[in-house]
Amino acid sequence: MQVVTLISDFGESDYYAALLKGAILSHNSDIQIIDISHDIDTHDISQAAFYLSACCKKFPEGTIHIVAVNNYYDPDFEVVLFEYKNHFFIGPNNGVFSLAFDSVNEDAIYKILLDDGENSLFNLFAHGVSLISQNMAITEVGPPLNNYVKKLDIQPVVTNNEIRATIIHIDKFENVILNVHREFFEHIRKNRPFELFFKYYDPVREISNIYSDVAVGEVVCLFNSANYLEIAINMGKAASQLHLMKDETIQIKFLES
Repeated sequence: MQVVTLISDFGESDYYAALLKGAILSHNSDIQIIDISHDIDTHDISQAAFYLSACCKKFPEGTIHIVAVNNYYDPDFEVVLFEYKNHFFIGPNNGVFSLAFDSVNEDAIYKILLDDGENSLFNLFAHGVSLISQNMAITEVGPPLNNYVKKLDIQPVVTNNEIRATIIHIDKFENVILNVHREFFEHIRKNRPFELFFKYYDPVREISNIYSDVAVGEVVCLFNSANYLEIAINMGKAASQLHLMKDETIQIKFLES
């Protein structure tokens, strides 16, 4: 069965997500649709890219991932389709995919078009899914894209002894997620001790494996399921209790032992 995931800023209270699902299923009812999230902040392609990059690798090869965020970014908006690491991706050409992935083959991105001119957003998404689910070549959806939009996301600022990270996401549990991936952290760290500073609180000096490695109510740092560095409180709400907000800077200092 073909698997399709959805990420959108449609919200849960309106009918837009249902319209998209209906359009997809009307072409092929033998599809399993997985909602990753419809609560992306309005037009926030950075948040959508974070959700996509965190989740897509956990799905089976051949999965189709639809990102429907900031769809009408331009009067002449484009919906694109491409394959990346044996997964398929459909969404607006507004920079969201450049934030999620570093190495997309720009020569193999295609603009989805319909011969009958019914190029509404939902029809374009559904048409792309229909072609892939029928094992047709992605080149059949339309012409190659010649203006792939790229955006620059906030990157950690690095010196030999310091990372200045940014809070990129606060989840439902108020865990605070930084733009520092495990592999990147270990590369800069080089097995040195470190101190992670935020606000006026005592620094954290240890990476834990699970939240309960510390006592209830204590601050804990760990790498989450997507391998991003996270600040949390065991059985607590780190963002509000530590007065941390999205886009704030967190300082990580490495010490010479």
